[in-house]
Amino acid sequence: MLGLLSSERARNATGASRKWWLVVAAVSIGGLGIWGMHFTAMLGTWMGATVAYDIPVTLLSMLVAIVVVGIGLFLVLRLDNESHDRWRPLFVGGLVTGLGVAAMHYTGMAGIVIGADVSYNMVVVALSVVIAVVAATAALWFTRTVRGPLAVLGAALVMGVAVTGMHYTGMSAMSMTHDAAAPVIIDNSQELITTLIIGGAGFSVIIIFLLALTTSDEEAREDAELLDRVMRRAEARRPEHR
Repeated sequence: MLGLLSSERARNATGASRKWWLVVAAVSIGGLGIWGMHFTAMLGTWMGATVAYDIPVTLLSMLVAIVVVGIGLFLVLRLDNESHDRWRPLFVGGLVTGLGVAAMHYTGMAGIVIGADVSYNMVVVALSVVIAVVAATAALWFTRTVRGPLAVLGAALVMGVAVTGMHYTGMSAMSMTHDAAAPVIIDNSQELITTLIIGGAGFSVIIIFLLALTTSDEEAREDAELLDRVMRRAEARRPEHR
């Protein structure tokens, strides 16, 4: 939801302000939204044995999510300005972002440390990639069209269902053959959960303050137009009181 609000600010902003709001939206949607959901769901999945996580690979998957969402938002905004075809930018951005989200998911899966041989059903993997592209296209469509709190809430719910569907489809593609002779795995998920909660909550608070304390370019124009109308009416009424 914060990501959609930030993308709305980016859509209405210009210059350096638009770039900063794009970064905020990418971190919100890609990091807190898509990757946060992905990693939380992984932590909640029992895989038949103790699991640990390779920290660098796990953080790389988060970076991939943020970067691809940022690229998708940039493509949609830029191509919208350069092209009269409103669908082509959406499909291009959705394809790039969807493939990137799928890459994020399977990079995150590669960060799992478990005493088992992991294999994938490639047909289901391909299906998860298709769902990722569709979900990303829907997400980008929402970021450039939604306005108002109710619309943002509805869009956030739809995006959540779509991304969750992609994640669990990808998880169902995985199968494991456990190795009883594998070394003992030390679970580090609690530390990661704590870091995720603190980091996500801290960044969310920052975004809320940014949204509350700043005014979008569109809002500034509306305020200026309102002030101009008030001044004109005041000028027009002056002779009547002489």
